[in-house]
Amino acid sequence: MKEHHAKLTILSTLADGDFYSGETLGAALGMSRAAISKHIQGIQDWGVDIFRVQGKGYQLAQPIQLLDENYIRQRVSTPVHLHPIIDSTNQYLLDRVGSLTSGTVCLAEYQEKGRGRRGRQWISPFGTNLYFSMYWRLDAGMAAAMGLSLVVGVAVVDALKSLGVDGIKLKWPNDLYYQDKKLAGILVEVSGQAGEAAHLVIGMGMNLSMAQEEQQIDQPWTSLAQVIGKSQIDRNALAVALIQSWVRTLETYENEGMTNFVARWNAVDNFIDRPVKLLMGERVIAGIERGIDAHGAVLLETEQGIESYVGGEISLRSNE
Repeated sequence: MKEHHAKLTILSTLADGDFYSGETLGAALGMSRAAISKHIQGIQDWGVDIFRVQGKGYQLAQPIQLLDENYIRQRVSTPVHLHPIIDSTNQYLLDRVGSLTSGTVCLAEYQEKGRGRRGRQWISPFGTNLYFSMYWRLDAGMAAAMGLSLVVGVAVVDALKSLGVDGIKLKWPNDLYYQDKKLAGILVEVSGQAGEAAHLVIGMGMNLSMAQEEQQIDQPWTSLAQVIGKSQIDRNALAVALIQSWVRTLETYENEGMTNFVARWNAVDNFIDRPVKLLMGERVIAGIERGIDAHGAVLLETEQGIESYVGGEISLRSNE
């Protein structure tokens, strides 16, 4: 992280939203104003908006709250690793599966190679959203991991409710929605051998304040700032609530399986009792979505009756 020290120090200074001259920043870091200007350009490459006003200096387009590792660690029961800059929080944990305590969390301000489901790139400006992953050892094995993205989705809804955020829905199998717009995505990656414990790395990216036009993706998005009507979100309190909820929920899932989660999922299913299209490769199935079954499969009612579908290549789209 040494190569990013100057940029991170500048960002920490600018985070309060005030103006700072190149001379002031340079004096603090022992470098020239030209060197500061070069680092500012590097910060802008991370997706951060910084303005320069003649006679005043540099200012962020809006203040940012940086994640506080000590604050989070003091409020959760599992190990926490915070990396301002990282390739991918999921990959960081996957590379260390053999040495991690179950429940270990990796958070980042900026992912250089963040990814979503089916290898899609996750767009990740510095300090704008919330990206984190958790390692979980599931002794019940690989088969028991099938409903994990659904269970974690329920945990995220619970965490947001605990912070006073209502109206969040789930889209099978791994997205969070608000008023038919995507708020967050969950990615579960599983490794292990048959007959042995499953090693799970569960990642989530939540849009906190980034606008639709900044994301350059082909589906409607919303942000938590839009949902709650506030421009500033306490990212540290949100991280703590999510980690606590994930741990509680995963412990329950470990002991009880999907039993208690089917009704909880169906109560917040964004597409339940609505017409949908289920896309399975080249195959398209139209019907009425009827929630999930005891195994976490999505239920679709067609002319043939109600059938269940599950698999990594299935995606769901509203057909209204």
